[in-house]
Amino acid sequence: MDIHEYQAKEILAGFGVDVPAGALAYSPEQAAYRARELGGDLWVVKAQVHAGGRGKAGGVKVCTSDAEIQSSCEEMFGRKLVTHQTGPEGKGIYRVYVEAGVPIEREIYLGFVLDRSSQRVMIVASAEGGMEIEEISAEKPDSIVRATVEPAVGLQDFQCRQIAFKLGIEPAMTQQMIRTLQGCYRAFREHDATMVEINPLVVTGDSRIVALDAKMTFDDNALFRHPQIAELRDKSQEDPRESRAADRGLSYVGLDGNIGCIVNGAGLAMATMDTIKMAGGEPANFLDIGGGATPERVAKAFRLVMSDGNVQAVLVNIFAGINRCDWVAKGVVQALEEVQVDVPVIVRLAGTNVEEGQKILAQSGLPIIRASTLMEAAERAVGAWQNDLSQETKVRVVK
Repeated sequence: MDIHEYQAKEILAGFGVDVPAGALAYSPEQAAYRARELGGDLWVVKAQVHAGGRGKAGGVKVCTSDAEIQSSCEEMFGRKLVTHQTGPEGKGIYRVYVEAGVPIEREIYLGFVLDRSSQRVMIVASAEGGMEIEEISAEKPDSIVRATVEPAVGLQDFQCRQIAFKLGIEPAMTQQMIRTLQGCYRAFREHDATMVEINPLVVTGDSRIVALDAKMTFDDNALFRHPQIAELRDKSQEDPRESRAADRGLSYVGLDGNIGCIVNGAGLAMATMDTIKMAGGEPANFLDIGGGATPERVAKAFRLVMSDGNVQAVLVNIFAGINRCDWVAKGVVQALEEVQVDVPVIVRLAGTNVEEGQKILAQSGLPIIRASTLMEAAERAVGAWQNDLSQETKVRVVK
């Protein structure tokens, strides 16, 4: 789960990380009022969306007067901000963060991520801040500093000093850097985060180390331990299909293809998408309905897949280990009787009680296209999508 910049800064500030003074606004007039509350003669207005690259897309404006603030906000509110991370559909701007200007001397990149190869939290830093880490890695790979944290002892001060030295932090500011690094690590660890990124972390003209931007991402599976973090979720920034799936306990990722996938197991779902690609098709989604493929759960999955207007065929691929194929077949039949599906449906069952499951599908009276292997199922799904199958094979069931 992602959160907004202002929310991430509030969390980091609670762990001792220095952040600029700022306030949230929901209208141009409120933004100007917030700036007057902050005082000074320089402010930065930032669109609050879950995406990087806001500055290049016009989502960050430096202002020196109330009129500039209102004008900048009027351009932002209600529009879709399109960056390289949002895709062409963009993300809506419904709130802005007004921040007091900071005298910047230099910029640093700082990130905390999970390194799956070492199974540790890794700190990634660079003296070349203000750039995307991908750009830094491509253009100046030698500038990247890495350090892993041993979970048994946590982040040690000597590691922080080493990072500060490699980044060229002045000795007099080393203690500030240690406090910043330790604060980020504690926020990461105590909230079950999967990423903390500050880009840029700046050294100011008055010798402070300040987080000028902040991003945090959290492990969805651990949110039950952190209700205060779960409350920060902003559904307006999420793919509506993925949001609906999460609310129904399904793992769903929307894609750009035409063949909807309903699969049990993340690994099998990945293999199904790969096989569809091998057969010449494009998957419309990743959908893992989990081990308990009950009729109700299958029906929810069908409703979710059919909510995508791009879907022109549905491939159901179930390997029954914990489940039984006859249960799954009953679920598919029940789902098709309850949910309006007017595209070809291809079902491949394997595992426990597969013969009984195939018999239930055959006796259902529904024109379900059956397959015995994954490759056969993918080829039939692609064929149906390409209208190679006759119109009689299409399932048209009305509620």
